Parts: sequence; C-alpha cells; structure tokens
Amino acid sequence: MRILIATDAWAPQINGVVQTLTQLCLQLKSQGHEVQVIHPGFFKTVPCPTYPEIRLAVWPWAGVRKAIDEFKPQAIHIVTEGPIGLAMRLIARARRLPFTTAYHTQFPEYVKARTGIPIRFTARVLRWFHGASRNVMVPTQSVIDTLRERGLTNCVLWQRGVDLSRFNPEPSQAARNLAYNPDASHEDDPVQVEILKTLQSLVIERPAFLYAGRVAVEKNLEAFLSLDLPGEKWVAGDGPAKKQLEKQHPDVRWFGMQNHAALAEIYRQADVFVFPSKTDTFGLVLLEAMACGCPVAAFPVNGPIDVVGQSGAGVLDDNLRTAALAALHIRRSVPRAHAGTFTWAECARQFLEHLAPIEWGPHLKTINKPARLQGKPVRTP
Repeated sequence: MRILIATDAWAPQINGVVQTLTQLCLQLKSQGHEVQVIHPGFFKTVPCPTYPEIRLAVWPWAGVRKAIDEFKPQAIHIVTEGPIGLAMRLIARARRLPFTTAYHTQFPEYVKARTGIPIRFTARVLRWFHGASRNVMVPTQSVIDTLRERGLTNCVLWQRGVDLSRFNPEPSQAARNLAYNPDASHEDDPVQVEILKTLQSLVIERPAFLYAGRVAVEKNLEAFLSLDLPGEKWVAGDGPAKKQLEKQHPDVRWFGMQNHAALAEIYRQADVFVFPSKTDTFGLVLLEAMACGCPVAAFPVNGPIDVVGQSGAGVLDDNLRTAALAALHIRRSVPRAHAGTFTWAECARQFLEHLAPIEWGPHLKTINKPARLQGKPVRTP
C-alpha cells in the first residue's frame, strides 16, 4: 500500500511525534508498505514563533500537490496542524480525497500555556481542522473523551509503543564494556559512553528524581523543580526554557539533550520519573522510563491516566510531591512489566486499521469507499 504522511514535525527535531513517526515508518516498511513522508526538510523554512528550534515550512502547497500527483497514495495521513498539515488538508478536501489526521498534542492547552489565548478559540480551530477527517487518531481514551466534549466525534484510539530492546533494566553492552572491557568501548555509542562515565563519576545523594523531555513552559517543569524532595532532581533534555530554569535551580543536575541510548542509562539510574506536564496526550517518556524499571509520579491528567492508570507502575496525585515520595516504594519489576504491554507493532496495526482507503480511477479521479483497510498489504508497481 502507498501511504502518504504529511507532518510539520520531523528530524532533527527530537520529540514524541518524531519518535512515533520514525517507529511507525519502520514497522510499515517492514510489512511491505510504501511510505512517503512530506516534512519541513523539503521546503524553505522559518523559525516557529516563540520556539525557534522548530522550523516551519514556507508555502508548501506546490510540493504537497506534486507528492499527491506523483505518488498517487492509497491512503493519506496528516500528522500536525502546521503549514504542511494545513496544505494537505485543504488540497485533499478540494480533490475529494479521504484522509485521516492525528492529535498528538493538547493543542488548546499548549497554545494557552505559551500565548494565553483561551482554550475555546483554539478548540474551535481544531474542530474545523479535524472535522473533515475520516478518523482522528488519538493516543489515549481520556483525550478522546475530552475531544468529544469539544465537538469532535470522529476520534479513534491509536496507542504508542516502546522499544524494549533499547529501554530495559538490564546493563547495556556499553556499560559492560566500560566495566570489563574498556578496549571495546570505542565500538559503542559515544554519547552513551560519555553519559555512563558521567554517571559513574557522580556521588549521587539518593533518591534521584528525574524528568526527561522538552524543557518548555507547556511542560510545567517548575511544578517539579520547586518541590521539596529528598535527594536530587535530574533533568535530561533541552528547550527554550532551559537557560532560565538552570539559573533559577542551580541545585538541579542538568544532563542536557541525550540520544535514546544515553537516555536509557539515565532512566536505569533514576529512582523515580516525575512527569509534571498537563498538556501531553500520551508521553512516550513515561513508557521509556517504566521499561527501564523506573516508577512514575505524575498528575492525574490526560496521558498519565491512560499510560499509568491503576497499573501500580506509578502514582498519580494532585499533590506531585506526595506522588513522587509514594513512587519510591514501587518495585522496579512492576513498571517494567506494564511497559511491556505497549508495542510498536500494535501501534502500526491500529494505524493501518484506521486509514481511509483511496482508489484511483480514470484521470486520477477518486472513488471513495468507506470500508477500512484489512488483510495483507497491497502490492504496488
């Protein structure tokens, strides 16, 4: 099957959306599907206002039209509500091509956190953007319920996964090489080796409470950093709020941006993973931390409610300090076992099930068929 994916989030960005798309594409291609991703790398870009690390495509219309004409997709999926996603939505609607969309971020809450614009205004924009989608793929049931309350009735569940070969409690090969065979360490990921050396050199005052992810205002990081907790607070990640928060909290260990191999080492050494965000729809870092045996402390909000819930792998409480201290008593085998129930293979299966099929008739006119795609992948020329 030829699947065309339009996204404003792509490498070199490092976030949950990019990670999800990367893993999804790997799964789809391994099953024999043809996947083409339209992303900002194909266009001239400008910095996103208030978030210059993110580049936005400038006038991507011609490129989107060309991709549709040349690739002749059998399914179109729109990932983001940015310039590329908007162009794909409007062109697909004009050509009467069915498509699906995804809801990755609590967009109204995100915009309010960064600009102060009331939720009701951005919720109206979301209803317009996603209302024409055959299916809006949403990572958790609690977010589906929220969107339905805001007038979106075409939402379906599309869960996430975690790479258990990368994220697990066992000592990595790099760690074993560093301990027993230093001569072989040059074969390992250099970023991973560097963080291992850093962790080994630290005199850690236990317990160690960790946050990993983007360091930005919408992540509500101050709610974690201001807590009165024993031991140490760690932060792994980067973002527009990092410099200011570093000055305000010099007692925190700031590890900066890390790749997945290095991040897994930090998860293994942390005692509790603290997730203060109230705007995430899922939170892949929750799965990554739990897969490494690190229990979670979070607010009882969309995302943690579904990912952690009543599993016993973490503690959800309106008092984040209470949650963090209680999570210290969770055996590390519990979050590891719970994380194992989330796989990228199941994520890909759900994605394929929710796609809206396109059949190309004479003169590239479309014949809409509402039936869902099932069975084996369609072979393409």
